[in-house]
Amino acid sequence: MATLLFHDRYYEYNFGPEHPFSPVRQEMTIDLLDALGHAIDPVEPPPATRDDVCRVHSEQFVGKVEAASDGTPPPQARSFGLNTGDVPVFADMDTAARGLVGGTLHGARLIAEGDATRVLQLGGGLHHAREDRASGFCVYNDLSVAIDALRECDLRVAYVDVDVHHGDGVQFLHYEDPEVLTVSLHETGRALYPGTGHVEEIGKGIGKGFSLNVPLAPYTEADSYLDAFKRVVPYALQHFQPDVIVAQCGADAHFNDPLADLLLTTQAYEQLFGRLLALADEHTEDRLLCTLGGGYRLDAVSRIWAMLALLIQDVDLPETLPESYRERWQSRLDDPLTPTLHDPERTFEVDRRSSIEAQNERTSEQALEQVAAHWHHA
Repeated sequence: MATLLFHDRYYEYNFGPEHPFSPVRQEMTIDLLDALGHAIDPVEPPPATRDDVCRVHSEQFVGKVEAASDGTPPPQARSFGLNTGDVPVFADMDTAARGLVGGTLHGARLIAEGDATRVLQLGGGLHHAREDRASGFCVYNDLSVAIDALRECDLRVAYVDVDVHHGDGVQFLHYEDPEVLTVSLHETGRALYPGTGHVEEIGKGIGKGFSLNVPLAPYTEADSYLDAFKRVVPYALQHFQPDVIVAQCGADAHFNDPLADLLLTTQAYEQLFGRLLALADEHTEDRLLCTLGGGYRLDAVSRIWAMLALLIQDVDLPETLPESYRERWQSRLDDPLTPTLHDPERTFEVDRRSSIEAQNERTSEQALEQVAAHWHHA
């Protein structure tokens, strides 16, 4: 049985109508689930407290976010990642960000206390935020706050990140903790923000060997992506033996996403989410906390996240989307809406396809080679 978390306050995390990280993505996803006859009946989590946020963020940084929450940037805002194109300040930003953190943290506490196994937080996934810096649309790092709470309960945490951008904030916040395994599959940082996530990033000190990165070539297609996932993630989980999996389920590796260059279809996402659920069943007695994340083509992201919500609840996937839903949203969007949950069958014209596949295979092997020596030594 899955638990879904959502609160209307999530919509308040809003950088403005021109910003890609829009709450319309959640609004559209929830409306689609309703239209499909699977309206969510969510648990409404409390917002995180200041102390909760300070689990992973510095007092100085939190103070800057609070100071920016009147809508005007405080002195030295940019040195804390605030008042940038990615993270413009807005009124009540601290409250809005703590609202999202509270959802992911509440999900972690439900799992730690045995009150839930599968949890889907219909927000969050703010994986770029660092200890003392906002970054990449992310003010506070809800994932790391949740992981810290799980660790406080002596649970070993495997963090799996399938957002197209490297989960740098989560990785580096737990870089020296051997009880947290971070695994990120992403488009290579040589081509894409934030420029990190190379196979050589494997942890530090006693945490060495507990960060795994699979940087994939631009124009990677579904088969190659899923092959890399299959090569690395089950093997890592088998070695690490986590008590709980925390997953960031960004939808921006979709072929239509405007901010990146991977070529996943919704069919590939169905397989990817199915594998995550199976791995949780196999390794953690179904303890799985999923968040949202990136995803910037509204037509694609709403279908992918609706699919995730249905799969995590063991609901059969429908195929056709209701006409009323499509008409309602088509009037608000520039792009045409796909009439089916899955993408129409298609092929991609990709130069050097075999070279890309071979490169991804080598990268997957290198990622495991980088950590294997530390595993065997341990």
